Amino acid sequence: MEFDDGQIQLEDGRTVGYADYGPSNHTAVLWCHGGPGSRFEAQALAPAAREAGLRIIGIDRPGYGRSTPRPGRDIASWVPDALAVVDHLGIDRFVTVGCSTGGAYALALASRSERVLGTVACCALTDMRWAEGKAVMMRDGGQIAQIWNAPNRAAALAAAIDSFGEDGSKMLTQAGSGPGLPPADLALLTNPEWLAGMMAGFPVMFAHGVQGYADDRLADGPGWGSFDVAAIRCPVVVLHGGKDSIVPVAQAHYTAKIVPGAKLRIADELGHFSIVGEVLGAVREVLAR
Repeated sequence: MEFDDGQIQLEDGRTVGYADYGPSNHTAVLWCHGGPGSRFEAQALAPAAREAGLRIIGIDRPGYGRSTPRPGRDIASWVPDALAVVDHLGIDRFVTVGCSTGGAYALALASRSERVLGTVACCALTDMRWAEGKAVMMRDGGQIAQIWNAPNRAAALAAAIDSFGEDGSKMLTQAGSGPGLPPADLALLTNPEWLAGMMAGFPVMFAHGVQGYADDRLADGPGWGSFDVAAIRCPVVVLHGGKDSIVPVAQAHYTAKIVPGAKLRIADELGHFSIVGEVLGAVREVLAR
């Protein structure tokens, strides 16, 4: 489908890439992608969103796609970047959706701007100041633990390269083998149409190597101290797959507990990737509230 694949320049000289799917008179949905991810993450949902009267806008976080890397960034520091894009597009109010790593960014926007109509945090990592949840994510000393424990950004980048490769190619091998993934996720990973979309977005995810991913992990490792979920006043749905083997469902329960008025929605048979099919329904729910 046709869409606006654009870029803006900020006052500090950095660039921000975005992909705008849908007519300007539809309700805007600002899509905060996963880590790694890109502005193209929601492309497969765009036709259904258009039919539902929704306009999805995906934005590259710093270090992904067309967005300049920003070493040392935290979660809340991305909020002005997102608002600059919606201002450029002439959008007043909007919904935020964040998948996986992006969930924190969607919630940060809601905590910092009254322009947010509602938020969906989907298969999202929770506040890592919750010691029990952080310990689970660091299990077995994997690449997340290595980056969170890195003494500096250079060491974090080295750990990310070791895990994904300079160009992300190792991630494809990991996804293809699908260790521990539930049937719903495995079915999606072997779907030719979905896989084609994923492959098309791969060069964008790693346009700056692994900088975006490493900086995401360095930002979420310390937790959500850069923004306050207690300030959120809009409707929030916390959506999660009951069989998510990447971000355990306990993370969703904790997020729903700490976000004021949040509604928890668990799809028992879905996983980290297959849950995306439930997102548009969750968007409609927050708009109805």
